[in-house]
Amino acid sequence: MKRIRLDRISSQLLNTAPARSSASHPTRICRAAQTSRLQAPLQACPQRRWQSTTSEAVLEELEYGEHDQEPEPLRTVPLPSPPPERALSSAKLAALHARLSLSSKIPLQVLARALIDPSADANPRFNNANLAFVGAALLQYHTSEFLLTRYPRLPMAILFAAMKGYSGIPALHQIARAWGVEAAAAPGEEVDPGLLQFSHDKPTVMMHKWGYVRAESKELLKYKWRRGLSSRVLYDDAFGETIPGKPKAAEEEEEDGLEVSDARNAKHLMVQDATQNAHANFVRAVLGAVYLYAGREAAQLFIKAHVLSRKLDLENLFEFKLPTRELARLCARENFDPPVARLLSETGRLSRTPVFVVGIYSGRDKLGEGAGPTLDAARIAAAIKALKAWYLYSPGSDVGLPSDTFAEGAAPWKPAYVDIGEIIS
Repeated sequence: MKRIRLDRISSQLLNTAPARSSASHPTRICRAAQTSRLQAPLQACPQRRWQSTTSEAVLEELEYGEHDQEPEPLRTVPLPSPPPERALSSAKLAALHARLSLSSKIPLQVLARALIDPSADANPRFNNANLAFVGAALLQYHTSEFLLTRYPRLPMAILFAAMKGYSGIPALHQIARAWGVEAAAAPGEEVDPGLLQFSHDKPTVMMHKWGYVRAESKELLKYKWRRGLSSRVLYDDAFGETIPGKPKAAEEEEEDGLEVSDARNAKHLMVQDATQNAHANFVRAVLGAVYLYAGREAAQLFIKAHVLSRKLDLENLFEFKLPTRELARLCARENFDPPVARLLSETGRLSRTPVFVVGIYSGRDKLGEGAGPTLDAARIAAAIKALKAWYLYSPGSDVGLPSDTFAEGAAPWKPAYVDIGEIIS
């Protein structure tokens, strides 16, 4: 009697079994149909390997069932600012890069980031808050050393005004407009990366490198309290202006974190002129990008070429209340002879428009000369000119700066002239 092999009988029975219809087992086909296109190849292979003895009808129905239902489209949230990869295809951005003569080390993506204000995109990884903070620190440092070494006798009030005239928000706004920067109507993903993007009704970040919020900040604005120069130097910002305090709602929600972060950008911090603030932050961000990618010397040359090269009339910043008394105290402090006013010339004393020319002398040295319709007005004008000549003393344009010693192989620092201070009248 022959032995019958069991594996041969089992294979014959399985091959002759009728194919299973799709109606008897709908659950398996529905599961395959609900999978996406990306998951279908990964699930079809193990099913074919497991059903190696099934007929081709079931496999065909499985393959047809996978393509019956289309996957649902993913719902994407619009971005608050253009993606960085779009910067490479922006003609406006390339033109701005070439117009500013920026180094090839600075990529277009960084320049596009400098055009995004925190009010447009609150994420610090995509806005210009970090770059603007670096640029503001460099700008204030180089501007202050330029003024202190070029005009060592400037009073503190005039120094604050000159700092604002060079690196304040109105001055930086004019620089950005001179660069040809155009602003977008509203920020968004579809905006050209070469346009400045900011929002008028959303909070932004104020660039304060130095200063504290005064406890009496609200009373200073409400009652117009007087602030002394010592307190302005100690508590206020680089321009001698008070730092506004935060509202109570923002103080309650304050959390410990980075100075420039997404949480802080969402606070209730609004500016009076969002357009000027956005343009100023862009100039600071460009300067910060130049420093990070091209180095310190390139940043210093950039500041000299675009900021310090602008002419600022310092004489119009002075305002004297009692110039004759202040000049007398100046002469007494410097051990000069007391100032004496002398009439140099006159014309039309008895006419409708007389003119008197008065000079102020200290011993044999003439300190100033002024003209006016009356003798008193001419004397005051001469005293003002004498005081301006004292305060606007300059050792020359070739005076060394402290930052010049940072370069390799630079000459040792020679201390600049330091004045003993302004006159307190």
